[in-house]
Amino acid sequence: MKTSIRRNRRAAVAVALGSVLALTATACGDDGSGSAGDKGNEGSGKGEITFWDNNGGVRTDIWKQIISDFEKKYPNIKVNYVGIPAASAQSKYDTAIQGGGLPDVGGVGTAMLAEVAVQGALEPLDGRLAKSPLNGKLSQNLVQSSKAAGGGDQLYQIPTSSNNGTLWYRTDLFKKAGLDAPTTWDKFYTAADKLTDKGKNRFGFTIRGGEGSIAPALDAAYSQSGITSFWNGDKTTVNDPKNIAALEKYVALYKKDTPSADVNNDFTKMVAQWDSGTIGMLSHNLGSYQDHLKAPGADKFRGLPNPTQADGTRVQISNPVDGLSLFKSSKNKAAAWKFVEFALSHEENSKFNQSAGQIPANTDAAEDAWIQKAEPTKLAAEALNGAGTKIVQLPYYLPDWNTISKADNEPNFQKVLLGKMTAKDFLNTLADQLNKAQADWKQNH
Repeated sequence: MKTSIRRNRRAAVAVALGSVLALTATACGDDGSGSAGDKGNEGSGKGEITFWDNNGGVRTDIWKQIISDFEKKYPNIKVNYVGIPAASAQSKYDTAIQGGGLPDVGGVGTAMLAEVAVQGALEPLDGRLAKSPLNGKLSQNLVQSSKAAGGGDQLYQIPTSSNNGTLWYRTDLFKKAGLDAPTTWDKFYTAADKLTDKGKNRFGFTIRGGEGSIAPALDAAYSQSGITSFWNGDKTTVNDPKNIAALEKYVALYKKDTPSADVNNDFTKMVAQWDSGTIGMLSHNLGSYQDHLKAPGADKFRGLPNPTQADGTRVQISNPVDGLSLFKSSKNKAAAWKFVEFALSHEENSKFNQSAGQIPANTDAAEDAWIQKAEPTKLAAEALNGAGTKIVQLPYYLPDWNTISKADNEPNFQKVLLGKMTAKDFLNTLADQLNKAQADWKQNH
């Protein structure tokens, strides 16, 4: 059944690509009404452009503010804003690729980037970035994540922001137990044990066993093993013996130092548990920061980048990256690119990410005062941009990635926690699926 789902998905992408190649270019104005078969042109650099916000509603106000700033600087360019709910952004792009109506510029996250790019819809941006004032001003780790998510050959997305794995810990509980901050994996495991008192319903850690469990599990494995690449040739490293050993140690925390309910818990339930004060540590991204400020309050917690190895080596998996893409069918690429450059400028990128609560892609923006005041974001930005940080690029470009990492293996990870499947069998199963998906990708691309 699952194999059939993946085959149908690949077939759908192939049909979409075939439809795109069969389309002939149509005569369109500077209104973003092209399809993927339309090569577009540079245009006058003036007039109207259409921008699609792929997180409409949530980000509408801040994008409208940026657009207002842009139109003041470039009064001869008008930006037509279209807000699209995040849940329907992928289907909206797919429909426009086949039938016309693509924007000049739009938000395209790394989760959907490869599927949009492979259908011929996106403009390669390496050359434009090389000649831009933005060159050298963007986080290189994020630029590399954007390039990897698009398939690795060309840059199809200019990153605007990213999240980062964060280990939230209760400073009040740590102080009472006389524990050091969990900056390394050794200190993390020591704290998990010492803070656990099952008789009083207190636990050192909450492990994610429900929806969204695969990314934190892989982050823990690679971070401990020190392996810095997801692929070794055409084979994945997820089932490397070092990763197996690391995951075994991590999942052994379940029910020993974590609540038994964790096997079904997603991040909302984990955050609620941790905020109640009965759990010492929680691994989640920066998105829960505002929740923690409300409860337990700023004086009772800290957020650190995920632990390092004993020698300070930091390895982490790539997080999804938000970004802007230029559409090949645009009749006014010059004006659309001006908008991208403006949105990624120091002031505007800082403004956007302060609103979104994420890490700016612009490295100057990452030094701004609001980040320095928000310690978890500050430390996350420093970790992400640190010269010694090694990012393991997850294969977001694989059409089967979401199916493999969610539908197929979240239930398997629960089996690992419950002792019905070994960590080795789990990672070997995951590796086999990934190797087949990678072979299929290479054969067809």
